[in-house]
Amino acid sequence: MKVLVLGAGVVGTAAAYYLAKDGHEVTVIERHPMAARGTSYSNAGLVSPGDATAWASPSALKTFLRGIFNHDLGIKVRLRLDPYFFAWSMRFLRQCTQERLRANSRVKLRLALYARECINALSADTGVGYDERKRGILYFFRSQQSLDTGTDNYRFLAELGLPIEIVGRDRLVELEPGLAGARDKIAGGVYSPIDQTGDSRQFTERLSAYCTEKLGVEFLFGTTVQGLDIEGDRVRAVMTSAGPVAGDAIVISLGPESGLLGRRYGVDLPVYPVKGYTATIPLEDESKGPTMGGADEDQLIAYSRLGNRIRLASTAEFTGFDRTFRPRDFAAMFRTGKDLFPGAFDESKAELWAGLRPMMPSSVPVIGRARYRNLYLDTGHGHLGWTISCGSGKLLADIVAGRKPEIDTQGLLYGTAR
Repeated sequence: MKVLVLGAGVVGTAAAYYLAKDGHEVTVIERHPMAARGTSYSNAGLVSPGDATAWASPSALKTFLRGIFNHDLGIKVRLRLDPYFFAWSMRFLRQCTQERLRANSRVKLRLALYARECINALSADTGVGYDERKRGILYFFRSQQSLDTGTDNYRFLAELGLPIEIVGRDRLVELEPGLAGARDKIAGGVYSPIDQTGDSRQFTERLSAYCTEKLGVEFLFGTTVQGLDIEGDRVRAVMTSAGPVAGDAIVISLGPESGLLGRRYGVDLPVYPVKGYTATIPLEDESKGPTMGGADEDQLIAYSRLGNRIRLASTAEFTGFDRTFRPRDFAAMFRTGKDLFPGAFDESKAELWAGLRPMMPSSVPVIGRARYRNLYLDTGHGHLGWTISCGSGKLLADIVAGRKPEIDTQGLLYGTAR
């Protein structure tokens, strides 16, 4: 079967790999000149089942509303005349109950744990490396009060099977010597030993090359998806800037643009872009940098060690499809990074980037068949796109092949988790 995958980010490229492994003839259509030049270009670098708690929650509701008026928060909401954002917000607010928080987090953790197995198996099978480190991730808090309240969600994930360790500052510094200089500023945290880190851009670039050389996948780079040619209950072809491309099955993995395409054809796909910022900086003194990934839960800054580089990431900004940034957007990120790892890096050498995460109101991605019998979805992964990309790709390939998936799909398939 000829399968067209729309989008060559980490999600689309992973789906292409699993589909090609099944023997399908796979073509990936991508507007950028290379793989991983959109959302997957840069992120916190965390492959993190420990971060599987859904965004929508009673506390997120308060932060979301505060973010409309206070743009110094980690979540920023810039009001605009956008009926789609209003509709998305109403759906998001309906997810902000304790019951929905637990239900959505349960589904996300199940997929994240499965996806971790998938990415490690894929890397072992293909030899694709990506500056990975399998040392765990620390989620820490600066005050005893925030530690006491902030560990509730992690304890819930632990009840569902995530191994964690609640650590005080001494144990935290034992695990992460790079935080020794900030020891007295941290009350304690949560250590998730099965979490890991890595560079999603490296992974996607190398996996796309592997797919081309070993599996015969064709990547149509510099080609923009313009629409779908639909006849009856099926999609005949994808209309592109290079002309129509026919296929037997089509997979939408267009990141934040997925919703724009889907709703033109009656597919209910409430994906909205959420902007995030990253800085990637060479380490001046590697001994002063982190040895694993981490997240400062009070400052809402995440970081990872990628080879001889440190990656800092922060902010969830609702500002439509605006990808622009200014140097001052990174000021809080650099302050926190220097506070945690003094002397480790020179911020003037940072590569700055801003990109858009494709966020569903529930924080649960949409995977499965949509309105037309040969149209499939693998999108809406939000802040865990890098973490769950291989798990969703494997699940999608199972669905396309008509196989029983290796994972419990309750709450995951399209139409059940919106």
